[in-house]
Amino acid sequence: MSSQPVHGLPFLPGNSYRDPTPSVPYRTLCSFFLSQKSLFHRSQTLTYRNGYSRPVLPTVGVGREPVTVNQLSQAEVDELANKRPTLTYGRVTQAPPSSFTPVYVVFDKKVLRFEGYFKEAVPISQDEVWRVRRVSVYYYLEDDTISVVEPPVENSGIPQGTLMKRQRHPKNDHGDHYHWKDLNVGINLTLYGRTLRLVSCDRFTQDFLESEGIELNPPDLIPTDPYTELRRDPDRTFTTPPDFDKLKQFLTMDRKVLRFFSLWDDSGSMFGETRPVIIHYYLMDDTVEVREVHERNDGRDPFPVLMKRQHLPKSVKDLRDTFPKCVLELSDKEVTEWYSPRDFMVGRHVTIMGRKFFLYDCDAYTRDFYQQNLGIQDVTPVDVKKPPEEEARQEIPPYNGYGLLEDSLQNCLTLVPKPPKKDVIKMLENDHNILRYAATLDSMNPEHSGRRFILSYFLSDDTVSIFEPQIRNSGIIGGKFLEKSRIPKPGSSMNDPVYYGPADFTIGAVIEVFSHRFIITDADLYVLNYMKAHQHQFPCEVLKSLEKHLQPQEGEREPG
Repeated sequence: MSSQPVHGLPFLPGNSYRDPTPSVPYRTLCSFFLSQKSLFHRSQTLTYRNGYSRPVLPTVGVGREPVTVNQLSQAEVDELANKRPTLTYGRVTQAPPSSFTPVYVVFDKKVLRFEGYFKEAVPISQDEVWRVRRVSVYYYLEDDTISVVEPPVENSGIPQGTLMKRQRHPKNDHGDHYHWKDLNVGINLTLYGRTLRLVSCDRFTQDFLESEGIELNPPDLIPTDPYTELRRDPDRTFTTPPDFDKLKQFLTMDRKVLRFFSLWDDSGSMFGETRPVIIHYYLMDDTVEVREVHERNDGRDPFPVLMKRQHLPKSVKDLRDTFPKCVLELSDKEVTEWYSPRDFMVGRHVTIMGRKFFLYDCDAYTRDFYQQNLGIQDVTPVDVKKPPEEEARQEIPPYNGYGLLEDSLQNCLTLVPKPPKKDVIKMLENDHNILRYAATLDSMNPEHSGRRFILSYFLSDDTVSIFEPQIRNSGIIGGKFLEKSRIPKPGSSMNDPVYYGPADFTIGAVIEVFSHRFIITDADLYVLNYMKAHQHQFPCEVLKSLEKHLQPQEGEREPG
């Protein structure tokens, strides 16, 4: 093996290997494979870019060379790019055109609607042999399903609605199903043994069938139901009817109710009052119902029906004492006259079960009913609103002298007294701010001439406390003379007192504290400093009196 580097070996498995620690002669021999590699760490295969892991692309560097063997030229790369791939086995399948749309997408929410009817035999009836029932046939184009719906008819007594659920219906014994090409106007459609006659269709169905080349038959009419026509006119076969036609009244006056707004004045009884009620008169069967109107926080149980719906007698015959009124209802034999709409007039009183009700208004339908049927044009509502009551002025009783004025006032404001509100911000700002003054007792008794007191004014709650220093052999027990309390000025009223403030404590001022007179003789140096810092809160006279009294004392103390 020569020492020259080997060139031209294919880069295939088995033709190249690497020696981590080769000798110098062998490194010269394998320079093509090793490329003078000097780094033997494990190379990185993944890196992160923009938050995603990506493989590391090979780069030209120490120990790496780009592979130049068996590389394609630019002409070969262009030829491969323009070359169409072919399958090795089988035929090439054609891809569906891009404009293809499924049928369930094209015909989504597109329904053909036909109107029709079918005749139903009535075997057990003397009034009718067959009846006509209207139906609507819906054909869903997306899946070729059919549903049949019968619109409800009022007071028909027949379960109506969806007769046949949405499904694919067979049209013959071979399993074929109905298609939209089989539908047309003027044909019979048999579904599960029931023959439907299609008489018309809507505009969308007509346009769709004509666009598909189907010629529509002329529309047909739905025959009238003989029994329905019979019921529209009352039976006039009898000549001498025994009573009023209650059936006609029930059919013509169904759900027609007269509504009156009235007042039940029960103020004559114990704990009675005037209550608003609503009286309903049902024209269908001439029954009366009384409902009570509840207001918010009226203190009554939520039972709106004051009298249930019933026939209301107006005049009754003289019944014997043995007539069981509590268990037997009054019939036509006991009642000579029943209440009618003429007995309920706006602006009059009506007596119901021994209670008088004043009718002051009615609704719009009741007003029209009286004008059209009874010829009563004057249906004017009556104003029953009471004038607003004058609110009683809550006068605070005079202060009786017990306790503090603020505490006694809470007994008049609320049922459960609460402590008076305090100025919390003032208490926090002036906490531990106390103005101290020296005072003497102004008294005619010579024994009190030598007594000295300390007045402390608390700025947090504007209270004053008085303390008397103990003097030996004076015969007077010193200590607390007055607890913290607000001191009213003399001459102020008891209901609206005016209390002493920090501006009232000046040198030489007389402070009257509950029939005791004190003369301010001295003040603390803190008082002067506080007033200088808050000059806008104190008069100039107060500040000048303190400066005149305390500044010489400061000058005397400075040399010492």
